[in-house]
Amino acid sequence: MRIKFFRLHFKAQFCTRKRKGRAHRGRPRIKQNKMADLSISQKKDWAKLLYTKENLTQAEIADRVGVTRVTVNKWINAEKWEMLKVSITMTSEEQLKNLYRQLAELNKIILERENKARYPMPAEASVIKELTVSIRNLQTDVGLSEITSVFGGLIQFLRMQDPKQVREIVPILDAYVKSKL
Repeated sequence: MRIKFFRLHFKAQFCTRKRKGRAHRGRPRIKQNKMADLSISQKKDWAKLLYTKENLTQAEIADRVGVTRVTVNKWINAEKWEMLKVSITMTSEEQLKNLYRQLAELNKIILERENKARYPMPAEASVIKELTVSIRNLQTDVGLSEITSVFGGLIQFLRMQDPKQVREIVPILDAYVKSKL
């Protein structure tokens, strides 16, 4: 009987100490998130992608990925995501332009030769082949970063048009990204 009283008394004390979404020791309650079935490494990869590609706060990233803001902050500092974000300035379009420019310069050099020598040397032919393969890969491959980049632009556009619609579509877009992980 005494044990039951103690349990009830302890439970009552614990329940009365909960305020404003915090447990009795000041720890935030863990929110149930749709992304809870992802592994920690998948969540970290997704958070890294969101951090480097989209202009989101750490709290927004934490909310979308299903972790705390402190966890996102630890990941950012431990793995130096800020440096990565700065280094990812070259888009696929810029890479394609550079590859096309290199290919054009190489073809120009070949065409400036005499009529009988207007064929690429073996090394030049190899470079031409590598450039064309790289161009084809960049044009046809759509990676997760491109998908999130397009989604980020769509979300920013929708924020200007209809903020309510953004709240409805973001979970759908997040679920799609999750399916690609």
